[in-house]
Amino acid sequence: MMQTRKQKAIRKIKIGACLFAFALLYSCQSMRSGDEKVDGEPIFSNFEYVGNDKIYDENPLLEGQFYSPILQGCYPDPSITRKGDDYYLVTSSFVMFPGVPIFHSKDMVNWQQIGHVLDRESQLKVGTAGISAGIYAPDIMYNPYNDTFYMITTQIASGIGNMVVKTKDPKAGHWSDPIKLQFDGIDPALFFDDDGKAYVVHNDAPDKGKELYEGHRVIKVWEYDVETDQVIAGTSKIIVDGGVDIKQKPIWIEAPHVYKRNGKYYLMCAEGGTGGNHSEVVFSSDSPMGPYIPAANNPILSQRHLPRDRQNKVDWAGHADLVQTPGGEWYGVFLAVRPNEEGRVNTGRETFILPVDWSGEWPLFEAGLEPLKPSVRMPKGAKNEMNTGQYFPNANFTFADRLDGDRLDDRWIGLRGPREKFVHETKNGLIIKPFAVSIKEQKPISALFHRQQHITFSASVEMDYTPRSEMDFAGLTCLQSETFNYVFGVTKSDGNYYLVLERTEKGLSKIVARTKLDEAGKIRLKVTADGDNYQFSYGISNGPYNNLGSMMSGDILSTDIAGGFTGAMIGLYATSASDTKL
Repeated sequence: MMQTRKQKAIRKIKIGACLFAFALLYSCQSMRSGDEKVDGEPIFSNFEYVGNDKIYDENPLLEGQFYSPILQGCYPDPSITRKGDDYYLVTSSFVMFPGVPIFHSKDMVNWQQIGHVLDRESQLKVGTAGISAGIYAPDIMYNPYNDTFYMITTQIASGIGNMVVKTKDPKAGHWSDPIKLQFDGIDPALFFDDDGKAYVVHNDAPDKGKELYEGHRVIKVWEYDVETDQVIAGTSKIIVDGGVDIKQKPIWIEAPHVYKRNGKYYLMCAEGGTGGNHSEVVFSSDSPMGPYIPAANNPILSQRHLPRDRQNKVDWAGHADLVQTPGGEWYGVFLAVRPNEEGRVNTGRETFILPVDWSGEWPLFEAGLEPLKPSVRMPKGAKNEMNTGQYFPNANFTFADRLDGDRLDDRWIGLRGPREKFVHETKNGLIIKPFAVSIKEQKPISALFHRQQHITFSASVEMDYTPRSEMDFAGLTCLQSETFNYVFGVTKSDGNYYLVLERTEKGLSKIVARTKLDEAGKIRLKVTADGDNYQFSYGISNGPYNNLGSMMSGDILSTDIAGGFTGAMIGLYATSASDTKL
């Protein structure tokens, strides 16, 4: 009898413990789900970005054509490689997190983003870097001798410098942690020769005491040990000093790539700086270690010599990489910009593509010295499936995201830190948990960004938000950097709720428009741009949009005004450390 009572008691304890554990688990899941609205935490839903550039309406595609740029918005410094009939392309990402977007294609016409190369904090340490620091000029290269893909780059942050990561399968999405490389300079690129030997080329400063003028740089080459993933000490050699003709004082020779064709080695580099004098030049040699002789017809790609007032101007072309199709055709990807009517560069440096004629001794970008057109011919056998399926959108398009899924689209990025630390997806929308950090600080911020990809566009989102104090702020931002941006959102002051538009230029902020709201809660926010003119508007319930303030200039969102290397981005932003004072 005593044993039976004891067993019953134990059973009750176990049942009680299970019920308690279940209740605790349910409570924790409820807290983690975050489906309920919490004051101070905005819920964003139904984001829509619509691009509508006139150039695409005025230049419909003909049979056998596709549009260039292939990646619109801030996707600069492209590099491309091929394994079989699989092409992989990467671009610079600076302090965007995750970093180094990677794209895959079977034909170089239809591209799909398959993720990011640097998607972990162990790979990307940019938490306090300025917006144009971080990851520069990634180079992707496939090595057939060990069936491995390499991505080599310069990380201007945390003392990392030049580094390499690698993987057997880019589609699997797991690249190694960085291996720090033991050389200075920027823009490294790998080359794997037919005999399996490997080399690294990169930009560097001239030897100490030999700098002849501002912007004087050199290209160096090293032998590279694929077993240790390090350059071989004592093998470095300067193969280009200054540029094509040092007597002309060329500046910023950089972004080198080596190719082998018909037993000769070709070194292709950017020259002239990444702005209005940008160009692409080429050299050849009988050995990967040089000496390299420049082509007589350099540059092989540039827009710098063309009339400044030309229509539909594309400018700053350079920083290129070449790839050969299985059928023997050559193509080159490169960066360029599309200025608006004021000559400003809000979409940033984009990824363009051109066929390359290599029927003679030297590679020549087809029409690369003429005004660049919006369309180019497709590789043989390609079919243009633009804006269908899972392919990356191109030309004019709409990107609609309800923000209620269980995985963020790869186009959404954070700055300086992982998105997962401040976003939480629910069935009601995307919660952004505000950091006690302002968008004007060089720290990880609680803001989710989509690149501006058109000169003419609109971006809208629904927000449900109740600020708790004047330190709380949430809404949209149009951002070029931490010191050049607009913020457009809701805050609180003296017990009242306000919608505020603030402009920050050179780090100095000014409220340019505001309106008192009857109550906090649901609001629709929208920004519309037509070239240099940006209009911010809002809607309550299902009512029409109302403009807040007058038309604003997009000047502070332009690379040539704000400086740096990035393009403008549209963000969903929240903070609990707002310095916006009414």
